[in-house]
Amino acid sequence: MKPDTRLIHAGRNKQYTGNVVNPPVVRASTIVFETFAELNHASINRANRVPFYGRRGTDTHFALQQAMCELEGGAGCALYPCGAAAISGALLAFLKTGDHLLMVDSAYEPSRSLSDKLLAGLGIETTYYDPQIGAGIANLIKPNTKVIFLESPGSLTFEVQDIPAICAVAKQHNIVTILDNTWASPILCKPFDLGVDVSVQSATKYIVGHSDVMLGTATANEQHWPQLREHSYLLGYCTSADDAYTALRGLRTLGVRLRQHEHSALTVANWLAQRPEVKTVLHPALPSCPGHALFKRDFNGSNGLFSFVLKQANQQQVEAFIEGMQHFKMGFSWGGYESLITASMDVQQLRTATTWPYTGPLIRLHIGLENVDDLISDLAAAFSRL
Repeated sequence: MKPDTRLIHAGRNKQYTGNVVNPPVVRASTIVFETFAELNHASINRANRVPFYGRRGTDTHFALQQAMCELEGGAGCALYPCGAAAISGALLAFLKTGDHLLMVDSAYEPSRSLSDKLLAGLGIETTYYDPQIGAGIANLIKPNTKVIFLESPGSLTFEVQDIPAICAVAKQHNIVTILDNTWASPILCKPFDLGVDVSVQSATKYIVGHSDVMLGTATANEQHWPQLREHSYLLGYCTSADDAYTALRGLRTLGVRLRQHEHSALTVANWLAQRPEVKTVLHPALPSCPGHALFKRDFNGSNGLFSFVLKQANQQQVEAFIEGMQHFKMGFSWGGYESLITASMDVQQLRTATTWPYTGPLIRLHIGLENVDDLISDLAAAFSRL
């Protein structure tokens, strides 16, 4: 099936839908049984999506888990209350005291904080690496290296990693690879085809698509799914059936929404590239972006999230730029239907393994589903304020 068709049918097994179009919302804590044999069957079939207790999931959750496996690939999918929980749940499933983690230097800021605070407190060492290191990551591996964490593109500075090269090195050393695949959603990149072991999504973003649900997923290949499943269950991670249903509904329009996000974002990005105030535009689909060749090889499209760097501007000028917008709102998430804007005056403070090459402020945009001419007019007014 083509991606749009797969999005419509994923997770709509008759076992979960019955005779209706969408899987019903099944809310539950306690599951009751008529016989001991039924209870015992449910107890020992945790891996087979058999209802046993609400924390393990209902048919609504099972439908979403199945849909994510169909869309991303993988043998199983765990659900979490947010994207950050999916990241922590995946890392804690494969790391223990005394282990070593290789974390990409361009990672989502909460991933860095998790490594520097919680994991460090558990006796887990983290080394940050250049996102463009590729197969050179072999030089950073230690005897106790257990996990390599990737995020491609980086969700602030948009470097694209050589995922197959890094995964090939990891497999030679029996190291688990975990990819934050949120930017690509389930359809712009196929992580398991590239060699990834675990793919993490903040379903809060493009999967839900309407900025009203917190949800995370982690999908694993056959080898690593049992350990991810059991550790996530032991940590108590679970989500509401209503949130799982909302994510399933969001999936059905994901392809249509992403195409509009992509078209509008590229229009805005090319317009920004012509502005005299702009030093560079960081959009993976543009040849000027680091890793563009890798993007063309490994991705089949882009979305609405990218950044640009101003040639120079002080704090007051940046505030004038981002305040007073008519259509862009200040906010740190992305993936919804609305356009968002944020600013970072000092990217280097978020780096330890690499040197940020620009001195001007970085502006991150999420291009929503508004008319693109209105968005460009909004940005033109912002440049006038600057």
